[in-house]
Amino acid sequence: MRIGIVGGGITGLTAALDLAQRGEEVILWEAEARPGGLASGFSDENWEWPLERFYHHIFSSDRAVLELGGRVGAEAYFPSPSTVIWHDGTMAPFDSPLAVLRYPHLSLPEKVRVGLVTAYLRLLRDWRPLEALPAEEWLSRTMGRRAYQVLWQPLLEGKFGDDYRQVNMAWFWARIHKRSKALGYYVGGFQALADALTQAVRRAGGDVRLAQPVQAVRPEGNGGWVVETAHDATRCDRAIVTLGPQAALRILPGLPAHYADRLRALRSLAAMTVVLALDRPLTRGAYWVNLPKSVFPFLALVEHTNYIDRAHYGGDHLIYLGDYLSEDHPYFHLSKEELVAAYLPYVRRINPAFEPSWVRKSWLFRQAEAQPFTPVGHSQAIPPLRTPCPGLYVAGMSQVYPWDRGTNYAVELGHEVARLAVEDAPAV
Repeated sequence: MRIGIVGGGITGLTAALDLAQRGEEVILWEAEARPGGLASGFSDENWEWPLERFYHHIFSSDRAVLELGGRVGAEAYFPSPSTVIWHDGTMAPFDSPLAVLRYPHLSLPEKVRVGLVTAYLRLLRDWRPLEALPAEEWLSRTMGRRAYQVLWQPLLEGKFGDDYRQVNMAWFWARIHKRSKALGYYVGGFQALADALTQAVRRAGGDVRLAQPVQAVRPEGNGGWVVETAHDATRCDRAIVTLGPQAALRILPGLPAHYADRLRALRSLAAMTVVLALDRPLTRGAYWVNLPKSVFPFLALVEHTNYIDRAHYGGDHLIYLGDYLSEDHPYFHLSKEELVAAYLPYVRRINPAFEPSWVRKSWLFRQAEAQPFTPVGHSQAIPPLRTPCPGLYVAGMSQVYPWDRGTNYAVELGHEVARLAVEDAPAV
């Protein structure tokens, strides 16, 4: 079969590799000049390694992406950086049992209760009953209202904005269930993983076409599909679209109304990061700082070079100021200079000694449909990977639920949609 794949993120590349190694004729189109999607990187003239546009790591329990990386020769390693919570003007670690016991903003009984509930969530296997309850309700009842307000309400409010009270508990369970203290990174960055996948697809005979946005995927009268770009139209026996739901709708004009309506109903938030290259460190060794949106205009401050050696980045100290927000939020439409000017006074709240002169260079990245929104009963809203149109599949991050978006689940999704494409092939 000739199988067309739209999207060169980790899902699309995984599916392409599986299918090409089976001997199928694979053509993959990616709009950007680099493969990798949300995991792709950018470079500066002083750097040895590219840096992700949006901060990335994996967990030691992420077997699918680790196995795939091993197949294509991408090497992962696992530092154990410090994750801290900003609360009431202070930053304290909360990333290990000892750190929890030392945490200054909860009483000992509250910390014991949090620990017991966290252990329960890590051991619990069946998440389905949890999706019937809002995370706020379940966490407030089990961990206590004050512990919820100190620890988890800022996370939910920061990620999901005004609608955070609708987010179901299964989403929160998934974040706790597989988390590990050690965080994995790839030699050469996550771009090295995407590049290795691309090379493996090409070695297996697949055709990866970068910097070629797809304009439409249309049904052909004899049962095939035509993938249209600005340059050509290519007939395929199968078509796999690995975009977000709204982006998929824009290039799939022939979808039946009931399936299109299910895609249309899926909600997501956009991701936005400002990346700063500083000439000195900002925090005292913290990698990830969780921040309350009631105080800061961004959700997280991530000092990447407290995780990965700055020698790979020409000695720069690299800082992400990251956020999830709706596409109609005023910040989503500011220029880089306007956004940096708005953010820098809040960076000084992290370190009062900070001065704008510390900044050597800055970058701004935005990506629509980065964080799926998962309300109560969300599993009933997710459309299947198989569309009602024979030979057409839609596979995006909104369909990895209850797991949150991430490279491991992108790999699992790629394996699954490739399996379906082969399984549905007519017998010869």
